Amino acid sequence: MFILSSSDLLLVSHKKSLLCCFLSVLCPLACRSFHIVCYFFFSLSLSLHPSQNQAKLFIEQKKIPFPVDNQNTNEELAIGYVLIGNGLYDEAIKHFSLLLQILSPLGRISEALGDLTKAIQLQPSARLFRHRGTLLFISEDYVAAMEDFQQSLDLKKNQPIAMLYKGLTFFHRGMLKEAIETFKEALKLNNPVFSQELGDFESAMESFQKALMLNQNHIQSLQLRGMMLYHHGSLQEAIGNFKRCLQLEPYNEVCQYMKGLSHVAMGQFYEGIKAQTKVMLNDPLLGQKASSEYLKVKYLREYSRYLHSHLDIPVAEYNVDQDLPGNFKNHWAKNLPFLIEDYEEQPGLQPHIKDVLPQNFDSYSSEVQKLICTADHLGALMQYDTPGFLPNRRIHRAMGLATVEVMQAMHRTWSNSKVRVNGKTRQMQWRDMFDIAVKWRRIADPDQPVLWLDQMPARSLSRGFNNHINLIRGQIINIRYLAYFDNILDFIKDRILVYHGAYNPRGLLEVRQALENVNKVEDLLPIMKQFNSKTRDGFTVNSKVPSMKDPGKEYDGFTITITGDRVGNMLFSVETQTTEERTQQYQSEIESIYKDLTAKGKALMLSSELGDADALCNLILSLVYYFCNLMPLSRGSSVVAYSVVMGALMASGKEVIGRIPKGKLVDFEAMTTPSPDSFSKTAKSWMNLKSLPSWYQSLPSVAETFPSTRTMIEVLNTDSSSHCPKTS
Repeated sequence: MFILSSSDLLLVSHKKSLLCCFLSVLCPLACRSFHIVCYFFFSLSLSLHPSQNQAKLFIEQKKIPFPVDNQNTNEELAIGYVLIGNGLYDEAIKHFSLLLQILSPLGRISEALGDLTKAIQLQPSARLFRHRGTLLFISEDYVAAMEDFQQSLDLKKNQPIAMLYKGLTFFHRGMLKEAIETFKEALKLNNPVFSQELGDFESAMESFQKALMLNQNHIQSLQLRGMMLYHHGSLQEAIGNFKRCLQLEPYNEVCQYMKGLSHVAMGQFYEGIKAQTKVMLNDPLLGQKASSEYLKVKYLREYSRYLHSHLDIPVAEYNVDQDLPGNFKNHWAKNLPFLIEDYEEQPGLQPHIKDVLPQNFDSYSSEVQKLICTADHLGALMQYDTPGFLPNRRIHRAMGLATVEVMQAMHRTWSNSKVRVNGKTRQMQWRDMFDIAVKWRRIADPDQPVLWLDQMPARSLSRGFNNHINLIRGQIINIRYLAYFDNILDFIKDRILVYHGAYNPRGLLEVRQALENVNKVEDLLPIMKQFNSKTRDGFTVNSKVPSMKDPGKEYDGFTITITGDRVGNMLFSVETQTTEERTQQYQSEIESIYKDLTAKGKALMLSSELGDADALCNLILSLVYYFCNLMPLSRGSSVVAYSVVMGALMASGKEVIGRIPKGKLVDFEAMTTPSPDSFSKTAKSWMNLKSLPSWYQSLPSVAETFPSTRTMIEVLNTDSSSHCPKTS
């Protein structure tokens, strides 16, 4: 017999309520006899013991209330009931949580929604609307969920949880400003997660501080603040948050993974790989979906081992894309489970290779200090002023150094000097120029596989490697690309008119009139279905990219796909397909431009004519136009491209002063611009090019100052905040 205090009874009552909520989803019939069912479950404590055998006996004796058609599900439910009957409420909650996670995709939530709808029709209440809104939220029907939460709030004002979920429906639809306003209304406090997603580091940091002042042991706040600090480039501070998170919750997979990642990024491989191994050992239960951290950690551990074994080898002497096994790269880039046949693991940590030690800014010479501060300034010019992009000072420094190194390498090439690449000394090619930026982007964030797609296994390349971006999925809007929605819509409308002009000239006027009333992508589907029966399930539109090398010739650009049967159930996406044929076409174009660029660059070294510099500028931007349309990297193509642009322009004597305008993205700007000339004009309008100050030529060689992975990590770890001018 158990003797419970009043506080214990309150806790048990809360847990009983939570369990009944789980059961109302797992067994929709239970909604109709809610209290009777709960009473029945808890009365089991007189006779049952928490074991699988007892659960099976429970089924055989037909004592399970509201059985379902699936025997396995009945067994899982029975185990949960036995746990309840023995007062093991925490274990029961965990069991039903897992079962709900497994059953949700099988349609059980729709059955529960039907029961709740009937209940609302009989007697609407704030609680019923809130419950239905929660299930609609789980089902990603955010518009309907928002309406239910609003109905609940209309019936009962003081409901912080309903207000929070209402805000989250805005959040998942990309309406972050509305989400913040809703959350402020609920708690009179800014939600740090929203500020983080908007890319507002200062507001997010202030809000996390407030949250932790209220509860210094709030695990989610520590986890999210740590992640935000990591993506801001403040790795040491991030580690402090993850350590505290793990003290409170040792099995927190996200904090463990991020702690390991942060250590490795800073060159602390022993601590990093130890944390990664702990995540690897946390195998998902049978039927449980593996977490994204579990899927990624094996790749990170292998890449960490590779980095450690190459820590003191000059970067110019080896090639990551050639060294890593093809199937490993293919699976990593596609975020597939680590199921690679005959995979040979990277060497374990070697005791004679020591971790990277902290480097003091004052330990560098004054010339190198100036180089670091210059890199910080140049990298900040690459920051997007667009919701969803958090400023990352580690990335800024890495890509700033890449920019200076590209400038120096181009100078050597135009002066007929050779460069050291992959253990060989030779003339620099276009890929070598981009590889400078790639190596810095890789080392700045080892979590992201920055790999050349044409270096993937032949079988993978022959099938095509897609760079896929969802702009709208259901009711979720990708806020990063909002500024381009109108441009893409206009492009689609133009292509539709071209299509009907060729295949339906008689109906062209009617189509044109219908399209004039279309102001949103969602409105295109019904019109397309009206005028073309083939678009019943959706349609695709392809862009074309004109050739400079062969005027009149066009290459495949990107593909826009719109599918769905109603507003709120549509997919609006953009993708580029990196097939072998398409890659060869674009590379031929890039090689042609690079050859012309090298010739004009060498001529510029012997001339001071303004026209030569302008022609060079157009060639540089044209080369990057084709690079962005090709999308040849698994990650990071945009920042790699822009650092090459800035570095090559500096080699030509031009300095970029202007910032990227609000809402603009370099890669999308190139992809949605019809020609390289148009892209050049647009980019130059915001770059605000000026003559390069002469002191840039006296900066130390980046390649010689930071020749190895160790020296690269050291400089990225170095704190310069009290030495360099602040970048605004």
